Amino acid sequence: MVSGYRFLVADDHPLFRGALKGALSGLDSACEILEAGDFEGAKALVDDSVDLVLLDLTMPGVSGLSGLIALRGMNPALPIVVVSAHDSPETIRRALELGASGFISKSSCMDEIRTAVQAVLNGDIYTPADIDLGAEGDPEVADLIQRLQTLTPQQTRVLSMLAEGLLNKQIAYELNVSEATIKAHVSAVLQKLDVDSRTQAVIRLSKIGADTIATED
Repeated sequence: MVSGYRFLVADDHPLFRGALKGALSGLDSACEILEAGDFEGAKALVDDSVDLVLLDLTMPGVSGLSGLIALRGMNPALPIVVVSAHDSPETIRRALELGASGFISKSSCMDEIRTAVQAVLNGDIYTPADIDLGAEGDPEVADLIQRLQTLTPQQTRVLSMLAEGLLNKQIAYELNVSEATIKAHVSAVLQKLDVDSRTQAVIRLSKIGADTIATED
């Protein structure tokens, strides 16, 4: 039974945030529920006091799985459950491969949402029932996911901040390290992603976002 957990609900639709809050409150009235309507707000609320994040794939400031990648870089131990109307086997599988602890379709009922959250809090990985996740059909995406999995949490954060357009000195300031350290991280990221420039790295990262949504349109 959940008792006193702190949840973060990140979704840009107030009505759906309300529905998720209702589902979470049904687990235990003692839980605290934080809300974010955009990705910047979600990042600002992610800290060690949050026990679980419910993350929409598409909201202002982020599109596709790049948001999941960014939050995983910020706090690798934090369980993140993706909640999305884009619920194809491809999207679910990619989310799990990139570190999500579960996936909930926006068409799920209250009981299923509660079951998913409880499973993740118990340390399990939750996927919707009766779905065959299959294998990755896009070789380029499969290669990219494998390469992203080799990044350290700090390298993942640096990559995400590159995608935001930050300069090395800005990233160094945000992460409270030297600019030389950031340059070393950038070099490692480029090598692991097998690209020659920051721009190419950002383009590769954006593919995991755009392709996830595009495969279902």
